[in-house]
Amino acid sequence: MQDNVSSSATMEFLLLGFSELLHLRVLLFLTFLIVHLVTLAGNAVIFVAVLMEPSRPPMLFFLGQLSAVELCYTLVIVPKALLVLAAGGSPISVPGCAAQMHLFVALGGAECFLLAAMAYDRYVAVCQPLRYAALMEGLGPRLALASFAVALGLTVAVFRLPFCQPRRIDHFFCDVPAVLRRACAGGDAAQLALMAACLLLLLLPFLLILASYLCIAVALSGAASPVGRGKAFSTCLSHLAITLLHYGCATFVYIRPKSSYSPARDKVVSLVYTNVTPLMYPLIYSLRNKEIRGILRKMLRRKKIDGFYPLI
Repeated sequence: MQDNVSSSATMEFLLLGFSELLHLRVLLFLTFLIVHLVTLAGNAVIFVAVLMEPSRPPMLFFLGQLSAVELCYTLVIVPKALLVLAAGGSPISVPGCAAQMHLFVALGGAECFLLAAMAYDRYVAVCQPLRYAALMEGLGPRLALASFAVALGLTVAVFRLPFCQPRRIDHFFCDVPAVLRRACAGGDAAQLALMAACLLLLLLPFLLILASYLCIAVALSGAASPVGRGKAFSTCLSHLAITLLHYGCATFVYIRPKSSYSPARDKVVSLVYTNVTPLMYPLIYSLRNKEIRGILRKMLRRKKIDGFYPLI
C-alpha cells in the first residue's frame, strides 16, 4: 500500500478530458471557446447593467448576483478544460484540484440557492407584495455564505483520503465523483459528505423552487386576468425549464448509486451544466426581464449620444 499511495502534498493529477475524441479535438475546442466567450459576454453585460442601475429591486439584484456567479463559475471550469482539450490531457496539482473543486461546488451551490431565491422573490411579489422588501432583504449573501461553508466541508472530506496510482482523472475538471474514483480507501465518509451536500445544495433549493411556483400558480389561477395569467405562466415555465435542466443534470451526476458511475456519460452531462446552462441564463433570466431591457436600452442610447457628439 505504501508504494501505491501517493502523498497528497506532492502528487499531481492528470486530467484526461476528452482524450477518447482526439480526432474531434479542434472542433470541440473551437465550439467550447465560442460558447465560453459568448457566455462571458452575456453575463458581463447583465452584471454591468445591474451595477449601473442606482435603484435595484431584489429581483434585479438577484439577476446581477446570478450573472456574477456564472462568470466566476465558468472561469473556474472552462479555461482549464480548454487547456486539457488542446493538449489532450493536462496535469493539475492537488491544491489546485482541491481549490477548483471547492469553488465549483460553492459557486454551483450559490447558483442553486439564487435560483431558489429568485423563485421565492416571484412568490413574495405575487402573493405577499406588502412584505416584499422585508422578506427579501439580505437573503442572497446569507445563501452564498451557506453554500461556501458546505463546499468547504465536502472538499476537506474528499482530500483527506489517500489517493492511489494511476493518478489519471477521466474528466475535464476536478469533479467530486471523478476524484473519489482515485481514492484507495475511506471513500464512504466522503460519499456521505457528498450526499449531505447534495441534499443541502440541490434537493432543498429545488423543493423550494417547486413550492414557490406551485403557490404562484394557485394564486394566479384565481386572481389574474387571462392575459396577465398567461404572461406570468409563460415566465414561470421558462424559469422552470432551465431550472429543471440544471437540476436534472446535477442530480443525474451526484445523486445516484456509486456502481452506476460512467466517465464518458458523466462528462457529456457535465458539459450541459458547465457550458450550456450558463449560456442560457442571460437569455432566459435576464434579457426577458423588462428592467434589464430598459437598462440596456439606456446604455445603448448613452453610447450612441457619446458617439455622435464626441467633442461636446
